[in-house]
Amino acid sequence: MPDLWAVFGIAGLSIAYSANRAAPYNSGMVVRRPPHQIIAKQADRPDRASVVLCRRLSFGALLAVLLMLPSPYAQSQTIDKPHDTTAPTDAAAAGAFKSCIAEIAPDALRRVSQKTFDAATSGLEADPQILDQLQSQPEFNQPIWQYLDAIVNEDRIAAGRVVLLGLRPLFNAVEEAFGADRFIIAAIWGVESNFGTDAGSYPVIRATATLACMGRRQAYFRNEFIAALEILERGDVAPDRFKGSWSGAFGGTQFMPTTFLRFAVDFDGNGRRDIIDDVPDILASTANVLRAYGWTRDKPCAVEVTLPPGFDYSLTSERKPIAEWTHLGVVPSSEARPLDQRDEANLWLPAGHEGPAFLLSNNFEAIKKYNTAEAYALAVCQLADRLRGGGPLSKPWPRDERVLSAAERLELQSLLKSQGFDVGPIDGMMGIQTRAAIRQFQTKSNLVPDGFPSAMLLERLRHP
Repeated sequence: MPDLWAVFGIAGLSIAYSANRAAPYNSGMVVRRPPHQIIAKQADRPDRASVVLCRRLSFGALLAVLLMLPSPYAQSQTIDKPHDTTAPTDAAAAGAFKSCIAEIAPDALRRVSQKTFDAATSGLEADPQILDQLQSQPEFNQPIWQYLDAIVNEDRIAAGRVVLLGLRPLFNAVEEAFGADRFIIAAIWGVESNFGTDAGSYPVIRATATLACMGRRQAYFRNEFIAALEILERGDVAPDRFKGSWSGAFGGTQFMPTTFLRFAVDFDGNGRRDIIDDVPDILASTANVLRAYGWTRDKPCAVEVTLPPGFDYSLTSERKPIAEWTHLGVVPSSEARPLDQRDEANLWLPAGHEGPAFLLSNNFEAIKKYNTAEAYALAVCQLADRLRGGGPLSKPWPRDERVLSAAERLELQSLLKSQGFDVGPIDGMMGIQTRAAIRQFQTKSNLVPDGFPSAMLLERLRHP
C-alpha cells in the first residue's frame, strides 16, 4: 500500500500554496447554453485567480496520484499498449481502406474544410490491431468480479480521495452548475483514465477511420470519424494531442467525438473545450453528459441488497417501486444512504443467486448510456460508493464459477432457441431477452431461475 500520509501531505502542500496566491473558486458559476455551444458567460466565469487555483490544485492532486500508483492500470487489462503505427498492411487491404476514406470524403467535406480533411487523411493507414481490441473488451469478456478487482482497488480508491480533496473548490462549482454527483464524476474519471494518467495512445483519427472502414459497426464509426475531423477543424484539440483509446474515445473521461461535440464544456472560459489537459473542462463536461443522460442528484445507482430465504428469483425480471421490494424482504446489505421508497428499481444478480444482488435505479441506466456494459456501470457505482466512504461488498463473488466464453455464449443462445425459447438475436450478449429465456428454461428444469448463464446451465442444455 502507498504511504497515504505522504500523499495527503503533497496534496495539502499544493492546496496551501495555491490558496495563499489565489481566491477561492467561484462556486456561483452558471453555464446554460445548447450542449454543443456551452461556453460559460463572461459574467458567470470564475475569475482568473480561481482558474489558476484550480490548475495548481489539479497539478498537486495528480502528482499525488502518480506517486501513489507505480504504473497506470497496473492491475487492469484495459490498458492501451504501445503499438507499431507503421505496421504494413497488404496491398489489397490498403487499397480498400483508401477507397473507403474516399467514399467518406463527400460527407466529411460538408462539415470540414478540404484543408482539414487532407491534413488528417494524407498518408493515413488502417490499424489492424484495433480489430483485435474490438473482440476483447474486458467489461464484456472478463468475469465481472475480475473486472471489478482491476478497477475498484485500494490504490484507485486512495487516489480518488486525494483528487476529491485537492480539487474540492472545483468539484463544488461543477456540482452547483450541473447538479451532478462529485463522487460519480470522480469515479468515471478514475475508471476511464486513472484520473488522467492513462487516457490512451491511439491517434483518434486513425482509430475512428479504421473502424469506419473495417469491423461490424462501420456506420457508427463513420460518424465518429467525421466528428473527429470536425474537432480538429474547430481547433479544440491540437492534432498531436488528439489521442485516446482504440475505439476513438479520448480525454480524461473518454468521450467519443460525437459526445464531445454535443456536450463538452469550456468551464474555465479560455476559449477552448479541452478534455485532455484541462481539468475544469474534463469534470464539467462529464457532469454535463450525466445531466443530459438523466442523472438525478442525491440518488444511488446500485445498492447491494440481501434477499430473504425462499426468495422468488423469477422476480429479477421485474421493475418495482422500492417499497414493494422492501415488502418482499429485499433490504440494503449495509447502512447506505436512505432509499426513497417511491423510486423504482430493478433487482440484478450479475453472478446468479450465489453472488451479490443489487437494486438498480434510474441512475444506473444513466451510467449505461455513457457505456452500455453493465460491468462498467457497476464499477463506476462501486468506486463512487467507496470514494464516498462506503465499504466493500458484503456478499462474496462465486469466484470458482467458470464464466462462459464468447463462443459458448453463442452456443447457449442457439441451444435455447432450438428448444423453443425466444433469446432475441444470437449475438453472444446476455441481454434482457436471453436472460428471460434462461429463467424460463431454469423454471422448466427445476433450477433456481436467476437468469445466470453458467457452465452448468450450458451442459444441461447440451444434454436435455
